[in-house]
Amino acid sequence: MAKKSVYAALEISDHEVRLVVSEIFNDRSNILRVERVEHNGIRNARITDEKAVADAIETAVRQAQTALGYRIERVLLAIPARNVRPVNNKVHVEIEDGTHTVRRFHIQQGLKSALGAQKFENEELVNVNRIECFVDGARQDKIPLGKDTESFDMEVDLLYADKEIVYSYAAAVEKAGLQILDLVLDVYGAAKETGALSQSADKPVILIDLEADHTTLAFLIENKIAFTTTLDKGYRSFIQTLQEEYGLSDETAWRLLENLFESREMDTQDVVIYIEQQEDKRIEITSRQLADAVLPKIRSWIADINAGCAKILESMPARYLITGQGANIPVLKNFCSGFNAPASVYAISTIGARNGAFVCDLGMIYSWMDSKQYNNRGDQTSVNNNELEESIESITRYVKDAEGGFTRKLKKAMLANKE
Repeated sequence: MAKKSVYAALEISDHEVRLVVSEIFNDRSNILRVERVEHNGIRNARITDEKAVADAIETAVRQAQTALGYRIERVLLAIPARNVRPVNNKVHVEIEDGTHTVRRFHIQQGLKSALGAQKFENEELVNVNRIECFVDGARQDKIPLGKDTESFDMEVDLLYADKEIVYSYAAAVEKAGLQILDLVLDVYGAAKETGALSQSADKPVILIDLEADHTTLAFLIENKIAFTTTLDKGYRSFIQTLQEEYGLSDETAWRLLENLFESREMDTQDVVIYIEQQEDKRIEITSRQLADAVLPKIRSWIADINAGCAKILESMPARYLITGQGANIPVLKNFCSGFNAPASVYAISTIGARNGAFVCDLGMIYSWMDSKQYNNRGDQTSVNNNELEESIESITRYVKDAEGGFTRKLKKAMLANKE
C-alpha cells in the first residue's frame, strides 16, 4: 500500500514568509495548508533582522501545526537567486562489480562525485540544475537503469548561490526551531511549478519572478537555468508615488493594484474607488488617479526588462513567462504585447494554493520528489510521523464512528416504518 508523505516548503520573500504544506500520495500532491506571515527583516535579499524573520517563520509554522494537528520539524527552504553561479561537471562511472548493469547505486555514485568536485570561496551549492546520462556516447532520455554497459558518463549541472545569503537564511530557519530538509533556488522552484524547465527544451524561456521589492529574471534553455539576474524594482514601485502621497499602507496599496484592470489611462473612468478617513484628512482616490500613477511605472518596468534581455533575443528566439506574487495583478495580462518577445502570465491551478505567491513553494516540493530518484534520501519527510499517523487514525476512527451511528439510526428508522 502506498504511503502518504507530507512535505513543508518555506520561502522567505522580501516582505513575508510563505509556507505550503502538501501531502504526496501516489505521486499526486494535495495541499493541506498554506500560511503567509509578514515581516520587515529583509532588504535586498539579505537578512537585516534575524529575529523578525525567525518570529515570522515560527508564527507560520505554529498556525499550520494547530490546524493540522501534528508538528512540522523540517522544511524545504528557498534561497534567493542572487550571485548565482551555474557549474557543469562531467563524471565517468565504471561498473566494476562485473554485472555490466547500471543500477541506482551507480547513478548515486556519479552524482556524489559531481557534487564534491568543486568548492568556491563565496558560493555554496544549493541544488542540482540538470542531470544527463550518456551510454556509449549516446544521450539517454531517462536514467539508464538496467542498461547493459561497462561504464557510462554523466553531465551534472549545479547551482551555487551567495554563501552569506545561504548561511543567514539557514540560520533564521534553525533559530525558529526547524531542520532543513533541502535547499532549492527560488527561481528553480518557480521553473518547476510553471513547467518552464521542461518547455525550455524546445524554446528558451525567460522567467520573470515579480515580487514586492525586486524582480528576478532567469534564462532557461535545454532544461536548465543558464543564468539569473535581479532587477531591484518590484510591484511596490508601481504604486510607490501614490502610496507616499496619501500615506497608504502596503495592504491598501496591494488591494488597489488588484483592482486595476485598464491598461490605458484614457479608458479609465474618473470614479472614486477608494475612501479612507485618516486622523487629519479624508482620502479619496479615483480609478483615473490610480491609472495615471501606476501604468507609466509598469511600462517603465517592462522597458527595463526589454533592454536587459535585448541581446539574448537578438541571438535566439525566446518567450517571457511572468510569475511570483506580482502575477496576481490583473492588468499585467494587458501589457504582454509591450514586451519585445511573446509574453504570458502564469496562473497556478493547484487547488488550495491558487496564488502566484506560492509558485516557488509548490515547485520546491516537485523538485524534492524528482531528486529522490537520484539520491538515497530514504523516507524522511517534514513532519513528525508518529503524530501524523495518530492524526490519520483519529480521523479514520471519527469517520467510522460517525458512519456507524448514522447507519444505526437509518436502520431503526426503516424498521420503525416497516412496523
